[in-house]
Amino acid sequence: MEIAEYEQTGVPLMTTESAHDRAHRQRWWILAVLAISQLMVILDGTIVNIALPTAQHALNFSNADRQWIVTAYSLAFGSLLLLGGRISDYIGRKNALMIGLAGFAAASAFGAAAQNFTMLVTARTIQGVFGALLAPAVLALLTTTFTDPGERGRAFGIYGAVAGAGGAIGLILGGVLTTYASWRWTLLVNLIFAGVAIAGSMSLLKRDRGTDRDPLDVQGVLSVTIGLFALVYGFSHVETTSWHDHFTIGSFVVAAVMLGYFFFVQRRTQFPLLPLRVLADRNRGGSLFAMLVAGLGMFGMFLFLTYYLQGTLGFSAVKTGLAFLPMIISLTISAQLSNIVFLPKFGPRPLIPVGMAMAAVGLFWLTTLTIHSTYLGGVLLPLIVIGLGVGFIFAPAYNTATLGVEPHDAGVASALVNTSQQIGGSIGTALLNTLAASAATSFLVGKSATALNNKIAAVHSYTTAFNVSAYIFIGGAIAAALILRSGAPTMGEASDVPGSAH
Repeated sequence: MEIAEYEQTGVPLMTTESAHDRAHRQRWWILAVLAISQLMVILDGTIVNIALPTAQHALNFSNADRQWIVTAYSLAFGSLLLLGGRISDYIGRKNALMIGLAGFAAASAFGAAAQNFTMLVTARTIQGVFGALLAPAVLALLTTTFTDPGERGRAFGIYGAVAGAGGAIGLILGGVLTTYASWRWTLLVNLIFAGVAIAGSMSLLKRDRGTDRDPLDVQGVLSVTIGLFALVYGFSHVETTSWHDHFTIGSFVVAAVMLGYFFFVQRRTQFPLLPLRVLADRNRGGSLFAMLVAGLGMFGMFLFLTYYLQGTLGFSAVKTGLAFLPMIISLTISAQLSNIVFLPKFGPRPLIPVGMAMAAVGLFWLTTLTIHSTYLGGVLLPLIVIGLGVGFIFAPAYNTATLGVEPHDAGVASALVNTSQQIGGSIGTALLNTLAASAATSFLVGKSATALNNKIAAVHSYTTAFNVSAYIFIGGAIAAALILRSGAPTMGEASDVPGSAH
């Protein structure tokens, strides 16, 4: 819509464009900015992993300390997501996005300059804090920018592909930067992502007012933050100790008590951090469950397939990253097909369970790997099948989980999606690591510890993890089919949600 301004003479002075029309015209550029921001957050879960051995050697810290470089990020990120979502509702999504990007970039620069373990782990923690503000703002902006059903499907297909493939892209980028530049560049590269996203946000997004002016639910914030922190910490602690460790058990007890208290408070407080109406919709609940299951299975697949490619097939860091490219391509294709073609016609109920079943098939296929398997003969086709399946999970789940949400709940609803994926990843990594280690130990019982037997035991541990992941996806497929509603989704209140740049 154009509004012409006139002088008293009746001669037009200038033609201006309404904020709504400007946002609509630039919506695909806005999507690009949001995709870059989301990619930065997602790939930071894996990009540093490949650089860790080099960083450990340079900064001279122990193997036990090395685990905390990964854990510090996931602890801060996972435990603060709900608070970050509510803050973005309160201060405005553009403000939250800009602060999150700037803080993430500053933390990355600090980490790249690290001279010791303490500096590096502090930087990773701060990255997680700002990531928890950034991620919900990104998804909330996407939700409120694309309200047309057709365009929303395309936009969420792209977003879902970025979210699903981000881990693999992190492996590729981490391998290239570590090999040809320095481990410090796995952190410095975030300054490029953040710089581009900040510049795009400043020029494309109009500063929006916060949609939530309710008083902060302090009891809810404290209980859910402590509860999620204890939950993620407990699963992280399992990886370096055991399920019977006192700290592990204590963490899970604290998590259960605090999260139980959190939901008790949410039912009774006037201004809840998480309005339970957000969880009331079956499709939204089913989509959040799907993200939890996808996080469980996907993180394990990345981890153990990376071990197999490097440890058994002898791939370099760069070659390992590139080996995941076919999965990224197949995931991108299926994410677009599922959201643009199938979701508007059939709804999420057939898509997400079918996607989980396909991922399970690919993982069962990977259980046939041996020390003599090759990438082309044993890895490539299963990886493509997994990518196709995951595309049918991520894109429809992101779309459906935020469909029809009220404007003032968009941030917290978006945070729930990210929290589900993050908690799933933490549980999956700890569970599969423990089971894989037990499988390797059991395999070696009664056998001599030769190099060959150790190699076979390692592959046996990987295939055990793939097998468990496959059954997780099968269980997820059955549960999702029961939870999700039949029929094509409707926009509901979503059609009345104002654009992000209004």
